[in-house]
Amino acid sequence: MDKVDLILEQWAREMPALDVGPMGVIGRLNRCAALMRRRLDATFEQFGLSNWEFDVLATLRRSGAPHQLAPTALFSQLMVTSGTMTHRLQRLEAQGWVTRAPNPADARSLLVQLSPAGLELIERAVAAHVENEKNIMAPFGADGSAALDAQLRKLLAMLES
Repeated sequence: MDKVDLILEQWAREMPALDVGPMGVIGRLNRCAALMRRRLDATFEQFGLSNWEFDVLATLRRSGAPHQLAPTALFSQLMVTSGTMTHRLQRLEAQGWVTRAPNPADARSLLVQLSPAGLELIERAVAAHVENEKNIMAPFGADGSAALDAQLRKLLAMLES
């Protein structure tokens, strides 16, 4: 029994004709997401990073050398507004983790690039993050993880369409 089971039992008692089966799946997904966020954030905090700082630095790192993107590419990949991205980039630049330089292909824009300190930081943080994710998924084993991934891929594709 988990907390979602208690909610489902309450609904079954109060409205027995209501099929609350989907509520169990969605409730568990929401609860898992919240609890996972705590575990992921704890790893980021070991490196002095917030979730959003990790996301921006990781996006730049996975873009490949020279680890730079235009702000529009960053905010579209991170699904935030341009105003939010501007504020975040100012904070990351103040930390010394990114630099901004003129874009040689477009004089009206800047490119955001990982600084050497930002590159070193995100590489350490990503390694710890992946290890944390492995630990979270370990109880499922390889087959269980693959099966869960396949089902979540279907759900995500449906929700994104």
